[in-house]
Amino acid sequence: MDILGRLTFKQLRAFVLVYQHRKLAAAAEDLGVTQSAVSVLIRQIESALNIRLFDRTTRSLEPTLAATEIFGMAERILQDVGSLVDSAGDLTAGIRGRVTLTATPATASGLLTTTVRRFAREYSSIRLVLDDCAPNQFLPNIQGERVEFGVGTPPPEGGDFISVPLIEDTLHLVCSETHALADREAVSWADLTGHPIIAFRPGYGVRRLVDSVAARNGVTLDIAHEAGFLDTAIWMAAVELGACILPSTLARNHAHNTVRLIPMINPEVKRTVALVTKRGRSLSPACQIFVNMLRADLGVSG
Repeated sequence: MDILGRLTFKQLRAFVLVYQHRKLAAAAEDLGVTQSAVSVLIRQIESALNIRLFDRTTRSLEPTLAATEIFGMAERILQDVGSLVDSAGDLTAGIRGRVTLTATPATASGLLTTTVRRFAREYSSIRLVLDDCAPNQFLPNIQGERVEFGVGTPPPEGGDFISVPLIEDTLHLVCSETHALADREAVSWADLTGHPIIAFRPGYGVRRLVDSVAARNGVTLDIAHEAGFLDTAIWMAAVELGACILPSTLARNHAHNTVRLIPMINPEVKRTVALVTKRGRSLSPACQIFVNMLRADLGVSG
């Protein structure tokens, strides 16, 4: 075994305390051990370094020249380890650190605003970095480790990601107050036949969900317009370019009094928003604090 393998933190502390006090009893009191235990620690470090560190006199222990040479280095090592422990404690306690996450602008403004505001107030020394991305950038941001986690549409099970559901909401029809379906209490998927639809671009999570539900139920949607952002889809519906199908939670946060939100039925379709991380990667303490706060704000148990 090499020298580093035989040196311990406790031996270094014993050496520094004996050097400072010149007495075993005082060092033992500081360490909370017996004098004989301190004596053993000193012999162990002398054996590991193959040098004599103290000469015993009738009243005290006198450091050798070798002990004086290495005392400063030993003290710095203990200070560095102490700084490491303090730094780790700061990270765990949320005194400092960084939170990096990704979400689409719609998800961020619809689900994260309360948590971001509260987190910034309670953990002001932690830097919060939100990558508000397009839907097709969501998983690449997590895969490429540009962020530690994301909040959005869960990927297919397996693969490079782990997702934990946060909320489920249902798809609603968003249309102008003058739309032919605006007075309905609920709208079935079959009712959409013949009505112009504003859809998200192909490849977006909501678009894939809407297309698959329509196909399974034998409904052919008249895709009249496409949009890349939720706000755009809603204002296009408001100016009567068509109706759009959106998750209720996000739509309510962006809708205004010129549009109506109507539940979609036959079938009712639920959409999951999840916490998504890269498989094999754990969250930093700061990110875990944010996630715990987000779950609490959303009323998610566990």
